[in-house]
Amino acid sequence: MKAVTIRTFGGPEGLAVIDVPVPAPAAGQVLIRNEAIGVGGVDAVIRRGTLAMYGFEEGHIPGSEVAGTVTAVGDGVDASWVGRRVWAFTGVGGGYVEHAIAAVEEVFPLPADLSAVDAVTLGSSGMVAHFGLAHAHFAPGESVLVRGAGGSLGIMTVQLAAHGGAGAVAVTTSSAERGDRLRKLGATHVLDRSGQGGGADAPAGYDVIIDIIAGADMPSFFAKLNPNGRMVAVGAVGGRPPADFGMAMMAAFQKSMSFATFSAATVSEPDRRAVRTAQFDAASRGELRTVVHELLPLEQAALAHRKMDAGEVFGRIVLTP
Repeated sequence: MKAVTIRTFGGPEGLAVIDVPVPAPAAGQVLIRNEAIGVGGVDAVIRRGTLAMYGFEEGHIPGSEVAGTVTAVGDGVDASWVGRRVWAFTGVGGGYVEHAIAAVEEVFPLPADLSAVDAVTLGSSGMVAHFGLAHAHFAPGESVLVRGAGGSLGIMTVQLAAHGGAGAVAVTTSSAERGDRLRKLGATHVLDRSGQGGGADAPAGYDVIIDIIAGADMPSFFAKLNPNGRMVAVGAVGGRPPADFGMAMMAAFQKSMSFATFSAATVSEPDRRAVRTAQFDAASRGELRTVVHELLPLEQAALAHRKMDAGEVFGRIVLTP
């Protein structure tokens, strides 16, 4: 089968299409014939070699979420999974393939009217957005700023904050056109990437900031937190923040601000399952909107990464085997 691997860390040109055997599911696993593969920001971070200290090596197959049909199961797995349409989390890699392996506890049946493409656009992003807001102790009536709202995670965070009764939902994004699209998804104020703008009625500060970017400019956003405000970093597509980023919080000690990171790895399997099932159902009813930037063949994974690196993507690129 075809697979995409990170031949060399660095730019998208380091991705290569190779032939590998179709794997056999081990005990507790299923084999899925992929119909759609989500391309996420973390895939690009791994590809650049930024996370090499965590054990990622050249030769790694990126991709963490897929959707398709179960074709085989390993020992201990109910045979009734075979033939079912599912979404699956493949772990920290292994998704950019024609046939993927996933642990059965990370496999979710799809509603009949939810496409595989919509499933990989929502699957991880919606769940991280939900628990990221919960980690920030977001409450109805509070103001929320989503930093880096143009990707699928930002888009889901905007929708969930708006549906959750936020008093205001501000976003940072790169263009007026993207801002208009985010307004249609629930944003009330549009700021530039530095956090400026938003109009005369934009909040002076925010109760919650959900940060998908991190990077060198992250400390400047502490100044946008209200007293007792909370910033939660749910991603780092812009790279690591400065080593001394906490000094910006110390300088505003009397505001009692909080900073936290959030990883879905800390959420229990039953909680992930409950939220993801509810979100798939909501999407199938049209209550959550997925935004697909483009469908590309699996063999064009490098092109997908070039588009992400260039900041061209609004929503999610989906690969199709």
